[in-house]
Amino acid sequence: MGDPGNAGVNIYRRQFVSVCPADGDAIVYTLEIHSAHMVRVEHINIALALEANAFHEDIADRLFERFGGEQRVTATHQGVEIETRRGFS
Repeated sequence: MGDPGNAGVNIYRRQFVSVCPADGDAIVYTLEIHSAHMVRVEHINIALALEANAFHEDIADRLFERFGGEQRVTATHQGVEIETRRGFS
């Protein structure tokens, strides 16, 4: 058996598209969630569907509020790579 003090981690990855409210570009994002708890994939998919038209940093804030853990959201917009992290110490 493993160490009872080590709860382990679940990692969830998903690509999604959101339209930038500023310029109308459809941007492909990658979300990665690290969580000690189970996150239902249905809940991830619903949360991402609600982000169909939003700014990158706002998406990251709402996803972190909803799922917690450690999260990374990445995308490239107008040639600029953006990586937003939430929950890392």
